[in-house]
Amino acid sequence: MIGLIWGQAHDRAIGADGKLPWHLPEDLALFRRVTLHSTVVMGRKTWESLPARFRPLPHRENIVVTTQANYEATGAQVWQNLQPLAKQKSAEFTWVIGGAQLYQHAINLADVLVVTELDLPVSQADAFAPRIDSSWQIAFSYPDRGWLRSENGINYRLTVYHKPQGVTFSSTCELSPEVSQVVQRVVPSF
Repeated sequence: MIGLIWGQAHDRAIGADGKLPWHLPEDLALFRRVTLHSTVVMGRKTWESLPARFRPLPHRENIVVTTQANYEATGAQVWQNLQPLAKQKSAEFTWVIGGAQLYQHAINLADVLVVTELDLPVSQADAFAPRIDSSWQIAFSYPDRGWLRSENGINYRLTVYHKPQGVTFSSTCELSPEVSQVVQRVVPSF
């Protein structure tokens, strides 16, 4: 099962000058809850943007994708491309966690997307999430309408998308067990 997880501000902004342009504790908690004990796949720049104390991300198998020959990422596997991910047929979760280029290449391989939308302009954004086309359906949205308010005052909401395989989607169709498991991880425990 392949998932992509990201937070995006207005206009699909996900980064500015190699950094996350916001601090949203609730999104960090969601990221941890969803990806814990899973494999995480990230681009080299995302790996290098993590504070050294979080490299590799604990309690996860870390994979770094880079075209740089002989790149070393202590505590992580290094892949030259996404071919191993494309061949994956496991029921175990593998999460693509950034950056923008990797999301763009991986979205067509994904079964599920977990997106935190922030009601926040990012004027200097230089990295953007991929467009979510009509082949994706909303499996879960929280709240149903409006926004949640972060402890630091940022408005946000959570959406899980899935790509139904071989069936016509309707609002009454059941989610696959794997997508239901993702929704269970996302549901906030307020």
